[in-house]
Amino acid sequence: MSIDNVTARIAQIQSQLARFSTTSTTSATGASATDATEFATALASTSGATADPATGVSGDDVVAEAKKYLGLPYVWGGTSITKGVDCSGLVQSVYKALGYDLPRVSADQARSGTAVPSLAEARPGDLIAWDNSSRNNGADHIAIYIGDGKMIEAPRTGLDVRILDVPSEPDMIRRIIDTPAATGSSATGGISAKVSAATPYADLINAAAARTGVPGELLAAVAKQESGFDPRAVSPAGAQGLMQLMPATARGLGVTNSFDPAQAIDGAARLLDSLLDRFGTTELALAAYNAGPGAVSRYGGIPPYAETQNYVRNIMSMVRS
Repeated sequence: MSIDNVTARIAQIQSQLARFSTTSTTSATGASATDATEFATALASTSGATADPATGVSGDDVVAEAKKYLGLPYVWGGTSITKGVDCSGLVQSVYKALGYDLPRVSADQARSGTAVPSLAEARPGDLIAWDNSSRNNGADHIAIYIGDGKMIEAPRTGLDVRILDVPSEPDMIRRIIDTPAATGSSATGGISAKVSAATPYADLINAAAARTGVPGELLAAVAKQESGFDPRAVSPAGAQGLMQLMPATARGLGVTNSFDPAQAIDGAARLLDSLLDRFGTTELALAAYNAGPGAVSRYGGIPPYAETQNYVRNIMSMVRS
């Protein structure tokens, strides 16, 4: 965080707390009830509860900084707050002012930070990006989400930096500001470690959960979504058994018979465990289970496939219900 930003935050706190220098009807502690309430409110608003604990920067700070560029012309390759910016120049300049060193081009920026599964889960300050052209690998347009379905962007030559509605579901959403609120929001915390005896194959699921640390409720939801708990299911693509493992995947996991519920559940649990370690969130692990880890890495998040997006949505609704 820069010295200027530290100074500005100190000034903000001082201005919000200045009104507490005088009191009205006082309590035994010397402060009025009204002042005490206002002090608590001010303290909460300046405590960084939704800020990056390492820098003190919040998503609202990102939005405020980005708004300084409104009305500037789009300039290809531009990074100047006086002369103009392009889309990635806006992103880089805004974050640089707040103490974050992001890559220069949109494709690399859209791989920075951590993935956010969908626009519904985006927060102010997140980066939203689109891959509109097959001529390059990755995002070719990027903007800053400001909340309520709106974004700030440097659009194209002839247009100025502006605020507008997000036009479509982004191909990539990345969170640069690491807030406590974001930590664990998509992790397996809150998903039950064990399933009840009424769940099909409950003993096998709970045993696999205990061995791998993957919540039993998540394993059961995957089994229900994949096969409806049918251990003999075979998909048109050739996926087999309760957990719908592809033959090559099963071999890689050491599963010799995907139609054996015990082997299938154990293999799927180990696969999900590795995907959770690799991608860090339940949503991305599920997307990789469905579409493959390569697709998740390539898109920097849940791939823009209707099947995969529905798959993740359905399973998450089961474990959150």
